[in-house]
Amino acid sequence: QVQLVESGGGLVQAGDSLRLSCAASGRTLNNYTMGWFRQAPGKEREFVAAIRWSGGTTRIADSVKGRFTISRDNALNLVYLQMNSLKPEDTAIYYCAADRSRSTSAKAYDYWGQGTQVTVSS
Repeated sequence: QVQLVESGGGLVQAGDSLRLSCAASGRTLNNYTMGWFRQAPGKEREFVAAIRWSGGTTRIADSVKGRFTISRDNALNLVYLQMNSLKPEDTAIYYCAADRSRSTSAKAYDYWGQGTQVTVSS
């Protein structure tokens, strides 16, 4: 089992920055991909970013490329999503997820956090 707890969401204005954190626990994560997904009201959950725990290879969705970055702190078992130049369309619940695959599909991920709300006002 992997337990994931997100934090760092909030209400910001367009153009502001936020950093989300995901605290992971439960088992060794060396063979896992850590992903960030988001879900806006009435929309499907969509991939935002992912990072391989071992090696640090990253993938970023085209919709946030150049604005969002993903990183991890191996010693603290934390994964971060740095979000800059936020737009109202970034408003969603953001979820941290973990899986052994390298997939960008939410259906592939076995473990999920409870989510953290990000609201960007115009």
